[in-house]
Amino acid sequence: MSLSAEMVSVEKHRPERSSETDYDIVRRAIGYISENWREQPSLDDVAGAAGLAPLALQRLFTRWAGLSPKAFNQALTLDHARSLLADSASILDASYEVGLSGPGRLHDLFVSHEAMTPGDFKARGHGLVIRYAFQPSPFGQALVMMTDRGLAGLAFADPGEEPAALADMKGHWPRATYVEDDAATEPAARRVFEPATWRPDQPLKIVMIGTDFEIRVWETLLKLPLGKATTYSDIAAHIGRPTAARAVGTAVGKNPISFVVPCHRVLGKGGGLCGYHWGLTRKRAIIGWEAGVAAGGN
Repeated sequence: MSLSAEMVSVEKHRPERSSETDYDIVRRAIGYISENWREQPSLDDVAGAAGLAPLALQRLFTRWAGLSPKAFNQALTLDHARSLLADSASILDASYEVGLSGPGRLHDLFVSHEAMTPGDFKARGHGLVIRYAFQPSPFGQALVMMTDRGLAGLAFADPGEEPAALADMKGHWPRATYVEDDAATEPAARRVFEPATWRPDQPLKIVMIGTDFEIRVWETLLKLPLGKATTYSDIAAHIGRPTAARAVGTAVGKNPISFVVPCHRVLGKGGGLCGYHWGLTRKRAIIGWEAGVAAGGN
């Protein structure tokens, strides 16, 4: 196919909404792959569902995820999910030094964290100033929330759902003072979503605001290396509450710092993806994106 013919083909398949982001297109592709992975859909099938010419989708998808649509499909199979879980218990039982998440691999985000006191939590944010803004991310609009001590909140929103996402996050700390501030949140968004900025000498500072139990669960999630997963029951056992898997699930669902505190890496015992507060398609997207990052770092 000539370049001009390819351009015509791309335009023919391009959705009418010129404001669409790469993630909007990739999300449709991921949704189709997720529903049809057992049939190993062809590139043409996925491209048709995404509304883009096959070659254009191949290039876009690979640039976005670091994986081709075919490789991404393989990353979503049940066998792959089970392999992620294979050594989850031993991973959680290991003692990690600051900045390390496994043999030969530095912690993917180099996170430095602290927890608010129980009194701070009980105050429901009273006296706390939270600066926020929606920033672009590989997974759609990201709501970034900052305090003077570090990143306190990160959520996602699909187009038109920004007010609901903001209201949902404000529910964590209803008595805080909220100030919209693009300049204060943009550097944090870059630190979170650009792997080139993940440096051990400049750790991303986060502030956990929750109950003692929730914070123990979230701290455990921070020990999960890129490309690994765990289960609710493994987390419960790790924190010394082996019968509290259901409570762990609730704490995981309340995680206010999505992606950074990797609640998306918690799977069902059989490798099923289970729920995700910001949608299963987005969870699949994050897991696949991380697989591409991990593969690029090997």
